[in-house]
Amino acid sequence: MSFFPKIVFQYEVEEFLTKVFKNKELITALGTEEAEKKYESLLSHLSHPPAFTTVRVNTHLASVKHVKKLLFEEIQKQFKGLCVPVLEHPKLHDILLIPVIGPRRDLKKHASEVIVGAQCGYAVLRGAHVYVPGIVSTSRFVKAGDLVSVYSDIEGKCKRGAKEFDGVKVFLGNGISELSRSEIFSSGGPLKGLGIRMIEPVYLSPSFDNVLPSHLFLQNLPSVVVSHILNPQPGEKILDMCAAPGGKTTHIATLMHDQGEVIAMDKIANKVKKIKQNAELLQLNCIKVFCCDGTKALTVEKREDRQEGPPFLPESFDRILLDAPCSGMGQRPNMAYSSTLKEVTSYQPLQRKLFTVAVKLLKPGGVLVYSTCTITLSENEEQVAWALKMFPCLQLHPQEPHIGGEGMKGAGLSLDQLKLLQRFDPSAVTLQGMDINSLQDSREDDLISLANKDCIGFFIAKFIKSNSK
Repeated sequence: MSFFPKIVFQYEVEEFLTKVFKNKELITALGTEEAEKKYESLLSHLSHPPAFTTVRVNTHLASVKHVKKLLFEEIQKQFKGLCVPVLEHPKLHDILLIPVIGPRRDLKKHASEVIVGAQCGYAVLRGAHVYVPGIVSTSRFVKAGDLVSVYSDIEGKCKRGAKEFDGVKVFLGNGISELSRSEIFSSGGPLKGLGIRMIEPVYLSPSFDNVLPSHLFLQNLPSVVVSHILNPQPGEKILDMCAAPGGKTTHIATLMHDQGEVIAMDKIANKVKKIKQNAELLQLNCIKVFCCDGTKALTVEKREDRQEGPPFLPESFDRILLDAPCSGMGQRPNMAYSSTLKEVTSYQPLQRKLFTVAVKLLKPGGVLVYSTCTITLSENEEQVAWALKMFPCLQLHPQEPHIGGEGMKGAGLSLDQLKLLQRFDPSAVTLQGMDINSLQDSREDDLISLANKDCIGFFIAKFIKSNSK
């Protein structure tokens, strides 16, 4: 049952998406009523957080069993003895799943209010506390130690420092203010530090603030699947073309047992810095990070013998991951998607430029994995149809593990081709809350099945480049 209103799009984007999810192929296969129902369900799911928190264990430094024990103890401490299980995934040997309790409908709202920005609000719904930069407004007399109710300004209309806000706001839960209003909005320097410690969130998820930082990486389930599908081997040379913040990069290096070479690129310097920090934190040495636009990563000119970074010669890599920049419509929770149609449709040509470079950089016999965290056809199945037509050297390949659903109809791909794709569709399961009683009564297999489906929207395609020229 829906707790939050369904996600809101700009009118043109809503029209665009409606056409995508009511395309002729889909209507023919499902019928108009079923297609509409599925689309409405997807919109409701997107405004809610996934049913599980997924953490990837850094198996380079510790065993899953050891980290599972430490994490269970930490969650017991955070949840004051509430017995929430930590589950191992049968097909993804390096992740742990923690069920999210909620939505909790019986929380009492307090007179003192704190309004946070939308992005901060989404983080709170996934277990975070509120940090000062995320606070937009507080009630007039908020003092340190006060009980406050926290709301998200999902449309971004609250003025910074306002004493009250009557616009659209969504209740996130209750917390204790660590600072007074005057300290929060002080002009005496950069805003940082903990602002509100959440004690009664609407969705109860563990906070991972300084929790086993070198042993755990907070990552959505499909994002972990991607690296397993790439299946990097020790000693290989791998390219992660659009790598920030480094979750998949560090996973690839871990799967290779830190043996070989992982080249990670991103065109934004601050993001490159983040990849380096994550590699150092997880103690992985085979990663080399470069600030480079992936569309400019190829050269046919002679390179210096000792040149490590881009641009690279054709056929330089055994495997390439293109986790492409995308419209990000699969991210959850998201209650108000602000991008324009022009922005949404700008990604397809960029993805094709990156893909073209990736194909040229890949060795014959090599593996190319393409992925996005969005739900459109134009950035997913249409890109596969285009790639197969444009590059006769590429063949779609089965994915292992195959945990999501098959590809979506509407791009002219055959049923056999759609079965080789992997689309994680949150609407594949009924939107349901989880309380501690229903959790205790659930079978582990059923919980794993729910975790596989009730995650972010995501897409994966795997190609092999043939040896023939």
